[in-house]
Amino acid sequence: MSAPVLLDLDDSLGTVPGALRLPLHEWCDGLRFACSLRRLRRFGAALDRVLPARHGTVLLGSGDFHHLSLPLIVRQAQRAQAPLRVVVFDNHPDNMRFPFAVHCGSWVWRVAALPQVARVGVVGITPGDVGAAHAWENHLRPLYRGKLRYWCSGVDVEWARRLGLGRAVRGFGSSMEMIDAFLQHLRSTPMPTYLSLDKDVLDPQDARTNWDQGELRVPHLLTAIAYLHGQLLGSDITGEVSQARYPQWWKRRLAALDAQPPPSPQALPAWQAQQHEVNLRLLDALAEAGLRR
Repeated sequence: MSAPVLLDLDDSLGTVPGALRLPLHEWCDGLRFACSLRRLRRFGAALDRVLPARHGTVLLGSGDFHHLSLPLIVRQAQRAQAPLRVVVFDNHPDNMRFPFAVHCGSWVWRVAALPQVARVGVVGITPGDVGAAHAWENHLRPLYRGKLRYWCSGVDVEWARRLGLGRAVRGFGSSMEMIDAFLQHLRSTPMPTYLSLDKDVLDPQDARTNWDQGELRVPHLLTAIAYLHGQLLGSDITGEVSQARYPQWWKRRLAALDAQPPPSPQALPAWQAQQHEVNLRLLDALAEAGLRR
């Protein structure tokens, strides 16, 4: 069994028995929320130097670091001997237009552009990021090309049908309908898979984050992991919560626009403890599903 890896950027991750913890605090301010593509490539190269050839799930820390999935997926895609599927559980599409750099809400677009990646599915989307008013903010090309598919619940996606994207932007009346359809899709399409889990896809009863959250429950994620038994080439977990301090004014502005309420210092330990318990359950399930190395 390969050991999990903890990217210790923001002190948000609890102790995981047997895990490799990498102290990376010097990267935190430069990477958090957004960074230049050059900086992300430098970080990916630094990770390549310290990550063992065989490792388990990578825990990224705060959801502000979800774009760090990109270098991890590039690493797996370059090693894969067959086309790779990427499954992302997230309350947001992470395929938004962001012209300045790489953003925690824009990285999926770059993953979908990788030639080794056959398809990307983002599962659990509930907010207005994919509603008609925000459709223009999404990169549409990977949706048209069939490289990317959204699985949404409680969102009006009629705009997608009118644009000929009805197969790519799947809308369901409830999260239960959505997850049932997606699990059936997994059952019928086995293939080598990279799995990325952002806990903002969960109902706040299961894990509190400082992003707007979805409606799925932990058992839904555990079932999806079980369905991927023997197919996983790599995985990561993000969505922790920590106190964010942005030295850059533009990051402070963007965080304010995204309405990220910081957790109170009094509430933070309880939120992190809840997150940690979810992480342990997910790690157990991922270990049971096995990583093909």
